[in-house]
Amino acid sequence: MSSLALAFVTVSAFLLHSTSGTQLYSFDSNIPLQSSYDYIVVGCGISGLVVSNRLTEESSVSVLCIEAGLADHYEPIVQDPVYVGADIGGPYDWKLATVPQTQLDGATRPMPQGKVLGGGSILNAMCWNRGGKDDYDAWEALGNPGWNWEGLLPYFMKSETYTPVYSEEIGRQYSINYDPAVHGTSGPVQVSYPKYFYPQSINLFAGLNHLGVPTEFDPNDGSSAGAAFVPTDLDPKNQTRSDARRTYFDPFTNRQNFHVVTGQHVTRVLIEDIAGSNEVSNPTPGGNDSGEGSSTGDSDGFGFGPEGSTTPIAGQKTRRRHSRPSDLRITGVEIAPDASAPRQTIFATREVIVAAGALHSVQLLELSGIGPASLLESFDIPVAIDLPGVGNNLQDHCLVGTFYPYNNASYPSPTELTTNASYNSEAEQEYKTQKTGPWTAGSPNALAFPPLPLISNRSASILQGADDQDPTEFLVSGLDPSIIAGYTLQKNSLVRRLAAKTVAAYEIINNNAGSLTVSVMHPFSRGTCTINSPDPFEPPIIDPRWLSNPVDRQILIEALLFNRKILATPSMLELQAAQFVPPIDADEDALNQVINGGIRTEFHPSGTCAMLPLEQGGVVDAHLRVWGTHNLRIVDASIFPMVPAAHLQAVVYGVAEKAADIIKSDNRIGVLQNHTSFYPSHSAAMSVSNSSTTKLRSNSTSTIGSNISTFANKTRLAFWSGFGSTIINASRSSAGLPETSQFTASRELESTSTSEPSISSNPSSRPESTLIISQSLIPSLSARVSFIRDTQLITTVEVTNIVTKVVTRIPSVEVIKSATTAVLIETATFGILSTSSSIAELFTSVGLPSSIGNALIPILLGNGYATANTTDSASTLAESPQERQEERQAIINFIQWLLSFFEAN
Repeated sequence: MSSLALAFVTVSAFLLHSTSGTQLYSFDSNIPLQSSYDYIVVGCGISGLVVSNRLTEESSVSVLCIEAGLADHYEPIVQDPVYVGADIGGPYDWKLATVPQTQLDGATRPMPQGKVLGGGSILNAMCWNRGGKDDYDAWEALGNPGWNWEGLLPYFMKSETYTPVYSEEIGRQYSINYDPAVHGTSGPVQVSYPKYFYPQSINLFAGLNHLGVPTEFDPNDGSSAGAAFVPTDLDPKNQTRSDARRTYFDPFTNRQNFHVVTGQHVTRVLIEDIAGSNEVSNPTPGGNDSGEGSSTGDSDGFGFGPEGSTTPIAGQKTRRRHSRPSDLRITGVEIAPDASAPRQTIFATREVIVAAGALHSVQLLELSGIGPASLLESFDIPVAIDLPGVGNNLQDHCLVGTFYPYNNASYPSPTELTTNASYNSEAEQEYKTQKTGPWTAGSPNALAFPPLPLISNRSASILQGADDQDPTEFLVSGLDPSIIAGYTLQKNSLVRRLAAKTVAAYEIINNNAGSLTVSVMHPFSRGTCTINSPDPFEPPIIDPRWLSNPVDRQILIEALLFNRKILATPSMLELQAAQFVPPIDADEDALNQVINGGIRTEFHPSGTCAMLPLEQGGVVDAHLRVWGTHNLRIVDASIFPMVPAAHLQAVVYGVAEKAADIIKSDNRIGVLQNHTSFYPSHSAAMSVSNSSTTKLRSNSTSTIGSNISTFANKTRLAFWSGFGSTIINASRSSAGLPETSQFTASRELESTSTSEPSISSNPSSRPESTLIISQSLIPSLSARVSFIRDTQLITTVEVTNIVTKVVTRIPSVEVIKSATTAVLIETATFGILSTSSSIAELFTSVGLPSSIGNALIPILLGNGYATANTTDSASTLAESPQERQEERQAIINFIQWLLSFFEAN
């Protein structure tokens, strides 16, 4: 038995109560499903329940959350902290496994994932930490405005009710401090501390401090590099697990618009005008009925891991092609309780939100025709969108267990719960009657996140080696260039950040019994996840490729060597540790043997549907919409561009809270604010969510296509006239323009961004410029809004009214009534902006993402404003269908950004 078994789960064999299959328990247990809902959420884990809960705060909105697993029965194995890890491989686990990890020892490892109402929050180790500020600032730097630390902190806080440690004396002894400014006091999840502490944690922190590793004041304040006693999702009153089901669902079952169904698999999402694969949609009697893998876990509980290398997900090496027009509309989902059952269709009138986790979200997209074209075609799945990033960029925190049993019998040990029946019986009674004692302390929460420069004098050479790597050297072969480009930026970010003494390189997981398990926190290795078959009930192929990049292995070796130094400090010598795994005299070859055989997952797969620009291999934009779709989002750990140095549940709660706000805001913009049915085939099942008078009429894509070139060619100047009225103060003064009210724009520019600015962006530190809104903006937007929202046409008068309301409701914005003034603004602006570089500077000054602005410049200059600085292609009108499509998309991207700009400000 490995040391990690001692860390979390050895109590399970002695204490585990038997469990059997679960029964359907949900609000919908005796209520038939409706034919349609406003929103359908796929997966009722952390992110799915958070989003469903927040969307249904608006009583007019209906939400269906679909969970493949069942619901727990409030069993002790789920609720009591002492059983942490004991239900791995049980009825609430998907029982997935990796492919053989040939870069290690060639063996497979289990990859546990929650298959239950509440998802991973039912199975996890309950640790509650967010990672470092740098983790999220790096997300934004990769092209995701608003996803930095400041943009996420309010949502981290929103999800929690934090209760400080119950005793000031305990707080002093175990260095437990907190900053009230970074903690929530009224969120759904209870975050607190156990009512029992093992004193070995004090020795560990003292040893780390002796070696120069600090103890963090508050592990959740954004400065996470050091030792910390992290809180857990633990109810402070009854000392039970505070999971997503018990916090975001159970208290809200009286909401008539919040529907949850369990025991139903979503087999694919339905895309308008795309039939899908018969093999995906047809029942498959005799196959894998449950969709589960064959892994039963192992006796180590949380001591699991992956391996192997499979055929890479190869994308197109030429210009990306989409076999269908962009902005595809998702109409609903197909579901079935098992593989042999007929499929049932449920429609979504607004959006489908995929929250199935980093492994199953990939599977669902690919089964639906969204993913690498070559992979989909190999399974005869019609390609809706060729999106190479789907299933790539898989990251995970891999760990290796150690075994240094403490022999000082004067210290209480968690192993006594399994070796001393009377001790365990007393502890059980204390827990049941008083909610105190060792049974409250099942979670491994005395942790450390050391920076590389503080633990190794080889840190500089290790990072120099990483910096010198060709980005493709340790990736799978045949990748789409966009994925390589994205990884290159990620690698550069990791090298730069890991050189700092304030960024965690790895984690030490302490079990107070002699295990100092080490786990890579910022991995350079990247894996893959793909479908194995067009059968939705066949588990996906999971290849995490741990340590495929040698930098990760070097960090683990340095971590194991540093463990020896920790055990040799005065405070740790008191514990009388015996160094068995690895042995005290193990050389680097021996350490590598321990690593190859001991690597397991820390249950943090992420990154497979990354929130990145398309040119970086992204799958979703900064509003979490799948690229190329109009109303399909992903909200789970798969969207993480890079995995943060943390246990991920607190992160997922925060991301889902932010996502819910984004979805709410996006669906209040423009036409969708007054929502009605868009699907004639089932319009009788739809309902208008409020008393809308906006008239919609359907129109085919071909009609839109024929109209788009007209507005693209005829309205370039009018289009510019709206945005051309954005000028710097000096320009407005020199042109002698009339005074107007000024709209102060706050937008942070990311040079690599292709996404719309987040509606939650923090404006405090952004450059400012002046935006003057001219009357010509209204007809310009009116001519184009219909091409952004729902491929429907509405009258110019109606759109004008909508846009006018959007603009005029913003404080300190005044619409200029004079058309002459608008022309003067245009003329004055173009007098200054005579080159592409000067236009680019203007775009930058107001925070327009560079990819949108760069695509727009040739259109603007191509209508008579070309200069010597522009190419021939930029100075001519688009003629080919491909060029017209690119021009159309450039204009749409800009107007989407502009509408988002108005809404955010």
